[in-house]
This record gives sequence, C-alpha cells and structure tokens, in this order.
Amino acid sequence: MSDSKFKMFKFVKIIISSLLIVVLVLFTVAFIRTLSLDVNVGLQLSHWEKTNNISLVIDQHQREELLANFKEAIRIPTVSFSETESNTTALREFDRLLRKAFPTVFSSSLVDHELVANYSHLFRVQGSQPDLAPYLLLAHIDVVPATESDGWEAPPFSAAEIDGFIYGRGTIDDKSPLMGILQALEYLLIKGYAPRRGFYIGLGHDEEVSGYNGAMNIVRVLKQRGVKLSFVLDEGLAVLDGVISGLEGPAALIGLSEKGSANVKLSVSMAPGHSSMPPRESSIGILAAAVKRLEESPMPRLFGHGPERETFEHLAHKFKLPMKFVMSNLWLFSPLLGRVLERKPDTNAFVRTTTAVTMFNAGVKVNIIPSHAEAHVNLRIHSAHSLQEVLDLIEATVGDQRVKIELIHGFDPLPVSSSDEKSFGYQIIKRTVLDVFPTVTVAPGICIGNTDSRHFKDLTNDIYRFAPVWFKPGDAQRFHGINERISKNNYEELVVFYFNLFQNCDIQRLPEPHSSVHEL
Repeated sequence: MSDSKFKMFKFVKIIISSLLIVVLVLFTVAFIRTLSLDVNVGLQLSHWEKTNNISLVIDQHQREELLANFKEAIRIPTVSFSETESNTTALREFDRLLRKAFPTVFSSSLVDHELVANYSHLFRVQGSQPDLAPYLLLAHIDVVPATESDGWEAPPFSAAEIDGFIYGRGTIDDKSPLMGILQALEYLLIKGYAPRRGFYIGLGHDEEVSGYNGAMNIVRVLKQRGVKLSFVLDEGLAVLDGVISGLEGPAALIGLSEKGSANVKLSVSMAPGHSSMPPRESSIGILAAAVKRLEESPMPRLFGHGPERETFEHLAHKFKLPMKFVMSNLWLFSPLLGRVLERKPDTNAFVRTTTAVTMFNAGVKVNIIPSHAEAHVNLRIHSAHSLQEVLDLIEATVGDQRVKIELIHGFDPLPVSSSDEKSFGYQIIKRTVLDVFPTVTVAPGICIGNTDSRHFKDLTNDIYRFAPVWFKPGDAQRFHGINERISKNNYEELVVFYFNLFQNCDIQRLPEPHSSVHEL
C-alpha cells in the first residue's frame, strides 16, 4: 500500500514538475518576445529609392487662401438626406467652387477631368511611366444633416473659427481630405510637378447614403476602361492622440478592412384583438422576447482572428508593463485581452460582430392588441464572420418560428489588405505619415464603419482607410455628431501629407526589407 502511494506521489510530482517547466518555458518565450518585438522597424531602416521631392513651404498668403477655400467648401450644405434625396443645388455650387479654387488642376494638360453621374468627379493624372500601376485617392462631397438646435457652438454650415478650430459639418467627414488632396495637387502642378506614376482622384457625391450613384458609377467607368489599381486610399481611421488608454504618444491607424453590415427585420404577425380580452402572448411580447434574447446573447468573441491583432502588436512597444507584456504575446493572451475589451462599447466593436436594435414598431391604438410588430436590427460583421454565418446565429438565438427573420440589406466584411514589408500602398502611406509626423507610431487597423472604398474591391487587392486628421479624447463623438471641427494647423498638415504622398508614390519599387518579423 505504501509502495503504491509512493508511486502515486512520484507520478503527481512528475506532472507538476512538467507543468512548471511548460509554464517557465512559455514565460521565458513571452518575456524574450516582449523585450525584442518591434514590428515597426521594417522599411524605416532600409535604403529607399532616391527621389527629388519638392518641398512645400506655405507662406501667409497661401495659408489665407487655402483656409478661405476650405471654409467656403464647409459653407456649402451638400447634404445627403436619403438614397433618393440630396441637395443638388449645393452639389452644383460645390462643382463651381472646385473649378474656382483649383484652376491649375482643371486646366493642366496632365489632368483629365470628368463628371460622373452628374455630381461626382473623376480626375486622371497622367504619369510619365505608364508601366507603373496607378493608384486612386478617394473622398466624398456629401455630408450628413446638421441643425444648430442640436447644440452646436456655431451654426453647422458657418465654418466659424473658435480658438484656432474651424467648426462645421464636413470639417472631418470628409471635406478636409477632399480639399486637401486637390490643394496639394494644385501646389504641385504650379511647381511644375509631373508624376512618374499616374493616379486617379475620385470624389463621390452620395457616400453618406451608400455611394450607389457616385462611387459605383466611378467604378463602372474605370472597369469599362480596364483600369487596375495598385491601391486605393480613402477616409477611415485617423491619428489618435490620448484616445487609447495607456498608449504613450499618438498613433496613426491605417484601416486594412471594414466590418461587414446587415440590416435585419424581425416581425411577428397574429390576429388582432381587444385589450379587454388579451391573449397569453401578444405580437409585441413575442417580438420583445426575441429581441431580449439577441441582446443577452452577443455574437461570439473573435478577437485575434482579424486585423485587430496586428493593431495591438504594432502598438505593444508603446505601452508600459504589464500591458506591454500582454500585447506582445497575443498568441498567448488574446482570449484574456478580448474579455477586457468587450467590457466597453467602443472597444467591444473590435472583438465581435455587434448587434444593435435600432427600431421597434407596433400598435396603432391604446385599446387594440396589434396584429403586427416589427423590429430592425443593425449588425456590424467582424472580419472572421460571414454574412450567412451571422444570419444563422440570429435564427438560432431567436429560436422561435413565430418570428419572421428577413435580411433587408447586407454584405460580407471587406477583404483584409496587405500590410507587410512588400505592401506598396501600406508602406508608402506609412512612410508619408512619418515624413509629416515623425513621432507618431503607425499601425494597421480596422474600420467599424463603411466607406465608398468598399465598392472598389474588384479593381485592386489593397484598399486603405486613413486620413491624417488628429483625434483627441471626445473628438470621435463629433463625427456625425455636434461641433464637428478641425484645427487650422491640422488642415494645413493634411495638405502637406497629400503633397508628400503624391511624390512618394513615384518610386518604382519598395526597398529590400530590413526584416522585422519576429521568429518566436
């Protein structure tokens, strides 16, 4: 008996010792990785192709002129109200502004311009080396509605200056990139710039209502001409300063993908009745129970299975311990970090497909039990999910055949664009960010909203979503909210960014990589 106890003790000891060794090995690997991981070294240490870039120094006269043009753009209320209703008078006025503000762009022999679907614009800038694949910069003219009574500090279409900021609808979304792109091109053409690599500029007029007339018709034109693009750059993510808790310094996030989207209608129909003789369950009660099940059973946690993992790995070295240790070792800690992130709505969006009940309609009279009740649910689909998988999960969660489930509109998440050291578009954008903002950390990211760029996925493998707009704490709420604004200095930085980007794209190929891929 004592011999068997001894053998059992010895066996348990071996098991515990083995577990301790495994833990020690994992900790050692994680510790070494924490000290050595820096995925940001990359091509910054490599020898880039030499180019004779023109520098941009904006004098006081130019500064006043570019700000005046930008303010005039903000004052034009290019509002999209719905897919069928927009302010066409304002769109025509905006066309006249562009021609007045950027005369060299519209008169240069290097630039071909055309109107698409009456109000969108497509520019083609010819390159001297047609063998170099062109790229496309996107922006949109339209804005969402805004009224001063919502609580604006200044009228939303006044372009008022307050403490060095220009206030107005469209200052962030999306007239600052739009005007910045054309202003940069205007300056380059005046200076005699002739690009080696040709490029396109597309300005949609209905992005805020899905881009079906503007962006999709620009895509149709480009497809008819057999255009294939090296990459596309659109709005999306930004430079975050003090927004990510614990991060030392600002970070520029370049969106590699967009979450998918689904609008789903849930409905229950049954015989109506009088409120004095109610049935055991009403259409409202059945539907409310289904909605409650959806809210209480969120979609599965998928953190680490999409581009959000790269975001945290690229930022890891800018955190202090213990977060640096955790983020440098997502191969080990991604389930733990996912649980932490899901606690707040703004970070939960990176963890899973989100479910939001946005409309609930039933009843016509206080004493009539309604025959019909319906709710609308908006879902933003994680990169590791498909639209069909999400619909199957909704059906399983609702679990009631009396509830009819209809897909009103939806699409899969966008493909994830490349961001490695051989990725031309990503590396050029990253280099340009660091040219203008040398202290910023650049990282890939994912857009939780949608942009016009999603319509261009058949023309290129690489679509990026970024504009060098600075967001400080609270600024994200200005996006489609009240008091949307941009600093005068930041708008000038946008012009410089695109001025440099056009020229940086003229290299023929990326340098040989200085490997930053971690082997562990």
